[in-house]
Amino acid sequence: MTTETSTIDALDFPAPPYAVADEVADLLFREARTVGAFTDEPVSDEELAAVYDLLKWGPTAMNTTPMRLLVVRSDDAKARLAAHAAEGNRDRILAAPLTLVVAADPGFHRHMPVLAPHLTALADALEDQDEQRSTIARTNTLIQTGYLITALRATGLDAGPMGGVDTAGIDAEFFAESGWQSQLVVLVGHRDGVGTAYPRAPRLTWADVSTTA
Repeated sequence: MTTETSTIDALDFPAPPYAVADEVADLLFREARTVGAFTDEPVSDEELAAVYDLLKWGPTAMNTTPMRLLVVRSDDAKARLAAHAAEGNRDRILAAPLTLVVAADPGFHRHMPVLAPHLTALADALEDQDEQRSTIARTNTLIQTGYLITALRATGLDAGPMGGVDTAGIDAEFFAESGWQSQLVVLVGHRDGVGTAYPRAPRLTWADVSTTA
């Protein structure tokens, strides 16, 4: 797998002692791309279940695990979803083998007796705190989305996360009964070639993004 980015050997400082092999770091991060062009190879339910079996172990606040996923696979469901996407994203949704709608479940607290049995009292206290639950659900769902993208790559799949969707429209279309709150969509499949027409963009350095207190 090759890209136009610098390899770790070309950097002007010693490679850090990662706990995973360079090939794994490349697969998950350094050479992975946001993909918008996929082959026709289908994505099975078994593959998606394997993805979830990895990502579910990522930490969330109080083990709330509020991310919910809608698998949009049929032509009818794709068309319904695409109708709520920005014009430039519609064809991508229609062409991808499937799209995951990433949603936050503000009713996550109902699962806390199982996920966090030591916090049952807190779960009860959250029942009437709609705004607080929505905030907790959104924050931790976005954290879990990072795990989702990494787990897709670890399972040999490619991901194309996208905003540019009408979340209120998606919620009315798909989540009127469940109350889930959509956050973004992720195209999923096997990339066609490099999967994108764009060259690899640069990234900020550690010095650019960090400060010390």
